[in-house]
Amino acid sequence: MYTTEYGRPVDVSEVQVTTGANEGMFSVFFGFLTPGDEVVVFEPFFDQYIPNVEMTGAKLKYVGIKFPEKFDSENVTGDDWQIDWDGLEKAITPKTKIIVINTPHNPIGKVFNEEELYRIGQLAIKNNLILLSDEVYENLYYLPKFPRPAALASLPELADRTLTVGSAGKSFAATGWRVGWIQGPSELLKYVASAHTRICFSTPAPLQQAVSEALTQAAANNYFEITRKQYEHKYKIFEQVFEELGLPYTTAQGGYFLLVNFKKLKIPDDYVYPEEILSRGTNDYKLVYWLIKEIGVVGIPPTEFLVPEHRKNNPLENSVRFAVCKDDSLLEEAVIRLRKLKEYL
Repeated sequence: MYTTEYGRPVDVSEVQVTTGANEGMFSVFFGFLTPGDEVVVFEPFFDQYIPNVEMTGAKLKYVGIKFPEKFDSENVTGDDWQIDWDGLEKAITPKTKIIVINTPHNPIGKVFNEEELYRIGQLAIKNNLILLSDEVYENLYYLPKFPRPAALASLPELADRTLTVGSAGKSFAATGWRVGWIQGPSELLKYVASAHTRICFSTPAPLQQAVSEALTQAAANNYFEITRKQYEHKYKIFEQVFEELGLPYTTAQGGYFLLVNFKKLKIPDDYVYPEEILSRGTNDYKLVYWLIKEIGVVGIPPTEFLVPEHRKNNPLENSVRFAVCKDDSLLEEAVIRLRKLKEYL
């Protein structure tokens, strides 16, 4: 698979199968980090990064992906979500060991472009850092091509320090199987393998064999291309109601999430929320609670992808993340229900 994607030979010694992508990342952190080390992540981010890093005794440094100012009034794309480059350079210290990126990004749907990967890669090389590229949604991209740091033509030496995370669960909609992998230079992978052995010893062989067969058949049957087209169709179904309502959203470049801005929504001031919602202290929790109770559609509050001290008064408080990885009929029903929002705009 990677030999084809990278356009260069990838040996079996450059892939470590893990018990899910999460355990793979955990193995990377345990293989390279010691107490006092630092890891740079881009915020918002998948919440598992925090405990995975902190259990090694290392610390996280957070660099923002800037909320686009125009997102309150119009649709945006992943390219409008800009990296805080000054913040990134300041976050790197002599204690930094790893930079983590997530592309396609959850919850934004952003695919890091080649220029962004080049700039991040230059900093990784300059400061002798490992780049950990969380690419679990690698087969769900909606651009002409998916840029990968390990195959960046403008910076080929970046591959020597890049560890790429893959997920069979995300690729085949079988997340409960817990099969993932880390791809990278064998000299780095030996430390990942050592940590993996101590964490879970091994990944179930029958599931590895099944995933191997699935990858072979997927290549032969254009499975991933077909799946991308199916998801593009799902997005069209779901996005139409927000176009009708004039609620801005981030056009997804990858993944299966849609981030919608509800700043225009007028929930009655006297609406009563339970204490467990009020205690969260952010508006997006109120939004998702109200949507569930009054509209019958479930979303995720995106401030959960921020560290607690960055949640209050963050512009993401007015947004909700939806998932389109549902049957078309269910998405169509959600569209019907969401049309009720006209009464509250």
